[in-house]
Amino acid sequence: MNTLLRVEIKMNPDINIVIPLFNEEAVFPLLIKRLISLMDHFRESIEVIMVDDGSSDATSELIKELCRSDQRFSGVILSRNYGHQIALTAGLQSVNAEQAVMVIDGDLQDPPELLHKMFERFKEGFEVVYAIRKDRKEGFLKSTLYFLFYRIAQKMAEFDLPLDSGDFALLSTRVVNVLNLMPEESRYLRGMRHWIGFDQIGIEYRRSERAAGKPKYTFKMLFDLAYNGIFNFSEVPIKFVSKLGFFAIGVSIIYFIYTIIMRFYYDQVPSGFTAILFVIILFGGVQLISIGIIGEYIIRIFFQVKGRPLFLVDEEIRNKKISKKTF
Repeated sequence: MNTLLRVEIKMNPDINIVIPLFNEEAVFPLLIKRLISLMDHFRESIEVIMVDDGSSDATSELIKELCRSDQRFSGVILSRNYGHQIALTAGLQSVNAEQAVMVIDGDLQDPPELLHKMFERFKEGFEVVYAIRKDRKEGFLKSTLYFLFYRIAQKMAEFDLPLDSGDFALLSTRVVNVLNLMPEESRYLRGMRHWIGFDQIGIEYRRSERAAGKPKYTFKMLFDLAYNGIFNFSEVPIKFVSKLGFFAIGVSIIYFIYTIIMRFYYDQVPSGFTAILFVIILFGGVQLISIGIIGEYIIRIFFQVKGRPLFLVDEEIRNKKISKKTF
């Protein structure tokens, strides 16, 4: 009697690691060395998806060369620079893992080896395991701004936002599928991740200095990201406009009462350039702040209703094959 043995070939990896890269030629060899070491010593199978966000150096060529030589690496080459959050989104939309996806930056400030601890918590039933920065090596000004932002955002958000938690996290495939269904144009992935809910837990770690190269996040980019975090997940700014209006009316009433008292009891009326200047500056400032806050919401609506794709992929490298997107 013959016994037929069925061999199941596993086509998809257990875990994807998504890494956005922008002009990371200097750090690339160090990054790949640590990733290969991690994959060689990890029990579950891993595929790394590297997203080139319109680099002007040799990053895209290094990605292609690596993907052609090692099937455990895949590449997504975007048509231009779209920004960190969109590059992460492109990577998340390319995942094929069966269990989980780790999101990490390519500058090695976040240790990829933390995947071991993250995956242990994942196996306990947590669908999101996010990293909490216990210590960071940025300068005093940037560290202070980060500290203040996370605490302001937590107070203003409509749901609980963990303090000092960035994009570095391990997500279940179910969470990634939900993220890919969310069409926000002004994306703040760490906020979207926590909005989803499910069982989540944080792991503390010490953030290292950048391994090589220069930081790509300018202060303008950091402020834009902070704006997305606040205006996308909070009603506080728009409600602040109403409170500011009531405050201005209150000041006007008090000033009017003061004028009446001075006129009828002291036979004096505040007059002259100083009084006029005070009123103009007060109400002009209130109006400009109000317009600015309302404008932040309107500009997000403006870009969202256009319905444009979040990004365009120029080339995709998977299973050692390069495919050019034809749309």
